[in-house]
Amino acid sequence: MQAGALLLWRHSFFQAIRRTVVLASPRDQIAYSFYSFGTETDATYFEESSKPNQEELSKPLSWRIEKLPRREPVGLAFQSWMGEGFPIHRGHIFHTINRLRKLKFNKRALEVMEWVIRERPYRPKELDYSYLLEFTTKLHGVSQGEMLFSHIPLEFQNELLYNNLVIACLDKGAIRLSLAYMKKMRELGHPISYLVFNRLIILHSSPGRRKIIPRILTQMKADKVARHVSTYNILMKIEANEHNIEGLIKVFGEMKQQEIESNEVSYCILATAHAVAKLYTVAEAYVEAVEKSMTGNNWSTLDVLIILYGYLGNPTDLERTWGIVQELPHVRSKSYMLAIEAFGRIGQLNRAEELWLESKSKKELKSTDQFNSMISVYSKHGFIDKASELFREMEMNGCKANAITYRNLALGCLKAGLLEEALKTLEFGKGLTTSTRIRKSVPWLETTFSIVEIFSQNGDVENAEKLFEELKAANYARYTFVYNTLIKAYVKAKVYDPNLLRRMILGGARPDAETYSLMKLAEQFQT
Repeated sequence: MQAGALLLWRHSFFQAIRRTVVLASPRDQIAYSFYSFGTETDATYFEESSKPNQEELSKPLSWRIEKLPRREPVGLAFQSWMGEGFPIHRGHIFHTINRLRKLKFNKRALEVMEWVIRERPYRPKELDYSYLLEFTTKLHGVSQGEMLFSHIPLEFQNELLYNNLVIACLDKGAIRLSLAYMKKMRELGHPISYLVFNRLIILHSSPGRRKIIPRILTQMKADKVARHVSTYNILMKIEANEHNIEGLIKVFGEMKQQEIESNEVSYCILATAHAVAKLYTVAEAYVEAVEKSMTGNNWSTLDVLIILYGYLGNPTDLERTWGIVQELPHVRSKSYMLAIEAFGRIGQLNRAEELWLESKSKKELKSTDQFNSMISVYSKHGFIDKASELFREMEMNGCKANAITYRNLALGCLKAGLLEEALKTLEFGKGLTTSTRIRKSVPWLETTFSIVEIFSQNGDVENAEKLFEELKAANYARYTFVYNTLIKAYVKAKVYDPNLLRRMILGGARPDAETYSLMKLAEQFQT
């Protein structure tokens, strides 16, 4: 049945392609953009006639397509649009595809492009075939993408289409095939986009594959592809994720040396990394740079600023930034969660509770993460009764507690002085499946570190060491303050371990004055 449907799809699709071949003109040129799977894209321009007027913007074509019931054909939206006397221009399709891509409506996006190729409301160009290739590969795989590529008119099989084919292969993890197409591009004299190299770097960003990145950068230079600001941002994010402040600053220095202008994303990465490392003075300087470099009210940048003003303990700017977010056409549940946690971080529990109640009234509570945001605030301040009450409400709403929930509750128990309950909660949470991504996330690591701090204050070396191993595995122990906290556990327990300093240095952390003072203090407990 599926095979028959696929054959029918191929037949109808390639019939549309063949009709396109007859009418396509080699004289048509367009400024284009590589689709980038979440990275930045180049600017794309359209003819003046393709820009929708104010009357059309009341219920734009993209909105009509987005709101179509799932099983309704996309042609209904186009017929409705044209039935009201509006023409279909390239700009409408560009805007619609970008909206559908952001919403991850890939199937609907493919239907739009198949309709455009079949019905030809305007003469298709490189960008149209690029979109078609993108969503065909996403939905039907690399082999179908390759087959489609071979049926696209030869005049459009240029650098844009090749770059998109390579990126589509990379998105499916077909690295060897991508490298083969890159080799063919060199033979044909087609420039390779920096977005291709960006994608290769991302695919090799895991600790076990990072050694390949220098070779990718060397090949990038050999192909005479200049590093884009997004390339440096990716490299900086890799270092930040590894909690390597020195490596991060080195990449930033190379970017400045190459006279590549930093953008708001660059400064967000720098500010966040320094805030996580508790280098607040430096973080504050980069936050100022974020504010100066912002282009419009980008919700993702505003979310980062909410987090940062929470770290910096700046209620005035936190409230100001939240006010800007509320003026956006749509306030995401994630933004509410971040604001709740930020106000909780600076000790404004009443404000955090206000936002929690507001989010409950405006947003449907259907996510465990939503409950975790408020539970984390109560737990950090030791209000375990309120956290437990929310836990029960969460279960009544059909949301299942996860490892993050129990890690937060364990911290709340410790803050409330309930050691036995905290240990039981920790053990229960450890029994739940937790992804590596979660275990390396900053909120998880900071909650775990807070628990280690309490164990250290109690001189509980055994439990401090157990959780310290988690921090070490995620490279969070590269920060000097993390190792110092572990040493404090030994000092409080009046236990001397001569290997602590050596462990610290080998673990990538630099001893400071506090480290040496603690080690000196511990020497009196030698036996």
